[in-house]
Amino acid sequence: MWRHTNFMRSKRFTKFSSWLLVLPLVTSSFVASAQQGRRAGVPQTRIANVAEDFHGTAVNDPYRWLEDQKAPETRAWIDEQNRHTQSVLGSLAGRDRIRQRLGELLRIDTIGQPTVRGDRYFFSKRRAAQNQPVVYMRRGLKGQDEVLLDPNTMSADQRTSVSLMEVSEDGKMIIYGVRQGGADEVEVRFMDTDTKRDLADRMPTARYFGMDMTPDKTGVYYTRFQIPQGSRVYYHRLGTDVASDKELFGEGYTATQIVSPSLSEDGRYLFYYVSYGSSGKNEIFYQNLAENSPIKPLATGVDARFGGQAVGDRFFMFTTHEAPNGRIVEVGLKNPQMANWRNLIPQRDNATINSMSLAGGKIFVSYLEDVVTRIRMFDDAGKQQREISFPTLGTAGNINGRWNRDEAFYSFSSYGQPATIYRYQVSSGKQEVWARINVPVRSEEIETKQVFFASKDGTRVPMFLVYKKGLQLDGNRPVLLYGYGGFNSSLTPGFSATAAFWAEQGGVYAVANLRGGGEYGEAWHKAAMFERKQNTFDDFIAASEWLIQNKFTNPSRLAISGGSNGGLLVGAALTQRPDLYQAVICSYPLLDMLRYHNFLVARFWTTEYGSSEDPKQFEYIRRYSPYHNVKKGEKYPAVMFITGDADTRVDPLHARKMAALLQASTASDRPVLLHYDTKAGHSGGTPVNKQIEDLTDSMSFLLWQLGAMKN
Repeated sequence: MWRHTNFMRSKRFTKFSSWLLVLPLVTSSFVASAQQGRRAGVPQTRIANVAEDFHGTAVNDPYRWLEDQKAPETRAWIDEQNRHTQSVLGSLAGRDRIRQRLGELLRIDTIGQPTVRGDRYFFSKRRAAQNQPVVYMRRGLKGQDEVLLDPNTMSADQRTSVSLMEVSEDGKMIIYGVRQGGADEVEVRFMDTDTKRDLADRMPTARYFGMDMTPDKTGVYYTRFQIPQGSRVYYHRLGTDVASDKELFGEGYTATQIVSPSLSEDGRYLFYYVSYGSSGKNEIFYQNLAENSPIKPLATGVDARFGGQAVGDRFFMFTTHEAPNGRIVEVGLKNPQMANWRNLIPQRDNATINSMSLAGGKIFVSYLEDVVTRIRMFDDAGKQQREISFPTLGTAGNINGRWNRDEAFYSFSSYGQPATIYRYQVSSGKQEVWARINVPVRSEEIETKQVFFASKDGTRVPMFLVYKKGLQLDGNRPVLLYGYGGFNSSLTPGFSATAAFWAEQGGVYAVANLRGGGEYGEAWHKAAMFERKQNTFDDFIAASEWLIQNKFTNPSRLAISGGSNGGLLVGAALTQRPDLYQAVICSYPLLDMLRYHNFLVARFWTTEYGSSEDPKQFEYIRRYSPYHNVKKGEKYPAVMFITGDADTRVDPLHARKMAALLQASTASDRPVLLHYDTKAGHSGGTPVNKQIEDLTDSMSFLLWQLGAMKN
């Protein structure tokens, strides 16, 4: 859910992601008593219990009133919590040193992988002194960089950001989104790249994805998601009123399905994808636009994933049908029946297909082998011709190219090595550095190691460890363990300023590849869905115990962190095993799992977790729902909840309610803080200066609690 959401990138296969990743009142009041250390001065929170009946079981909710984000009482409570949090964090010695180092790591020149159309290269770049990335265009490989969009000039607080959504085939027009704060919603605009002026067409602020322009630039196919009806595919003809856009596809689907268009490079075929949440199932329909044919099924009726790209009348398709680790088949669009599919690249038992793309007349397949990237190149008959090798354990991005162009691009990074973007010549295999991000990190001093541990049920689970070379294992190192474990998302080793900073402090940064992710294919994902969700938490707890047993750390020096679905993860870990952890960072979390599906876009995630509306699902959800498993008088770890008003994906009510409940319940003297941004949200767009301040708060909090703060 925390991965930013283009559900299906047009003209190539990627894994589906999700946004992605809650009676009569009996009123009393609670006044927090002063406790030792930083627990003193904790804000008081009014209790107004609501008893709700779930299938004959009464469940109490003492802080239901905090769900109303706009209520004056809630706003006053948020302000008081923020004052308390800043009074605690602002007084910590050593913050200036942390801020300075994080500024060095984050205030750097960055550049994104280019999109090539015609003779033009489009990419984002941010100078070290800038808060937001700027969109550039370069005419020819050696041309000058021309500014197209500079969001740093669009708002006084520099929280406005832009994203490149589509580029025309000739490179003379772009579609871009304008985002305020971290909201999922964007306003869609069109620009003539020769004049660098916006066109009259504009789409109102909403959730959009699957934006595909026709080759002649007369129109665009797109998806708009609305609550409660869900997503629909539309066609917008340039120069007309958006209100008159024709709905093409999606009628009858609900908010638990996502529909999205993908136009073939030649504009002949339009494909309609239907994703059934994160269930591991999607379908494809298609339409021959050149012949104005009706919409027909292409891959439907089976519980599997599908995605692909058309070349003429051939459709190269990834699928997990009869291959849970993935395979590539060729479908003839003239006779697309499943019986006519031709198997091109079979499933590998020891590797999972992470993505597929086409470039230079070849098929590039990205595999994960024990969570490490391997990219292999095949001809259009499925014969392997080449493998791209990498210098260390790391992550390579998808090969980004066009079927009729000999050049393509990809990026590579590891935990200790910042991203490098390569320009790849498909015909020869020759590659050159197109851009390298220079970060003041001594990569040669940082070691990345992969280990494996046994979970509660004996399942073998991988984990990456990042630390300074020569680290002595004395059982007393500050360790920060991160996890996600959901929605088929894979945590692969890529550069992290947090990991580099943590290693510099003499600590160990650990990333566990938990069940629920996609590291070992769909079976790994399904092993932690619905009633098996506890497997994710068991894996995480087992990772924690392994770090202790193997002399990396001990409970007084162990911290955990997670966001979105990972916020649920650390929420479950801290309520199930509070004895294991000293400190917790819980960001943009899901925590009230009995009511989560009632808010924002969360009903889409019932295909991952289930819903308390179902009596059987209620039983297992209640057993792990963090908000409903807080015990009065338990000694909980120090916790900092992070969220913000502009999160339009995971409702901030989860963090508000859980912070109040933990503050009232914990018997330890460790602080429970709410770090609440009244402008930030789930989807990025935070200015660099604010990123530095926020990360300074998080790192200060953790180092203070783990006894590793330096003046």
